[in-house]
Amino acid sequence: MGPKNTEDLLEIIEQRALQNKARVAIGVRDPTPKMLKSAKDAHDAGYAHVVLAGDKKEIEAIGTDLEIIGTNEPEKVLGDLLRSGYVDAAVRGTAKASGTLAHLKKVLSQDKLHRIALLKTSYGKPFFIAPVGIDEGNDLADKIAFIHLGVEHIRRFGIEPVVGVLSGGRMGDLGRDPRVDQTLAEGDFIVNRIREAGINAKHYTILIEDAIKEANFILAPDGISGNLIFRTLVFLGGGDGMGAPVLMDRYVFVDTSRVGGHYTKAIMLASALVSRNEAHVKQKEAHVAPL
Repeated sequence: MGPKNTEDLLEIIEQRALQNKARVAIGVRDPTPKMLKSAKDAHDAGYAHVVLAGDKKEIEAIGTDLEIIGTNEPEKVLGDLLRSGYVDAAVRGTAKASGTLAHLKKVLSQDKLHRIALLKTSYGKPFFIAPVGIDEGNDLADKIAFIHLGVEHIRRFGIEPVVGVLSGGRMGDLGRDPRVDQTLAEGDFIVNRIREAGINAKHYTILIEDAIKEANFILAPDGISGNLIFRTLVFLGGGDGMGAPVLMDRYVFVDTSRVGGHYTKAIMLASALVSRNEAHVKQKEAHVAPL
């Protein structure tokens, strides 16, 4: 079977989640009825067996029949649950970003975390974008690493990545500003380098509206602009954010924004990313006890 269209991506993710029904932990800090309902919705839809990691009294005061792992530090427990093998995947949920990601790096022995966000435009087209962390993608090597890691993960869904590299202006803007000139030069360099690796890529300069017509993986000029694209689309522009998987081989972790409070799709995405090969299953069967 050949590569599928990106438009089929959400259907592919849903089907994989239903097949996997992975055990997925979600971080809970300051729970709300909406947040807990979105976790229960993912559980009831059959996307995952959802486990809540947070303050047991606070969660039970709202009410849920999902499994609860009581903790005052969901930021630490999520990484510990992943490493122990008690869960197949984890979603940040409303746990704090800095503490969660710092502990994840430490406990999973990751030198650097690369995240690629899955977004949907207001007219329903899904696409991936990176970098989205404000401190990510600040040098050429990091941007190229983002593309290689992101391409490998997108191909896991049977989708052939088409990379749209963005920069800070049009080619006709050369000479107006040194920073703009630098981003334009970097855009050309990155595209030439990744094409040599057999990746379909094009430099769209600042024209994101053209890139989205053809590309399914957008590379922003840096993490700040990527984060602004994400926030503008999701919080102002009628689009949707489904989570940002951290690109790791052995573990599945989906980062989420604390704004919005709806996590059904992020849980679905986490479950879909879990590998179900024989070696993985054997590894998980060897780690069945909670912490």
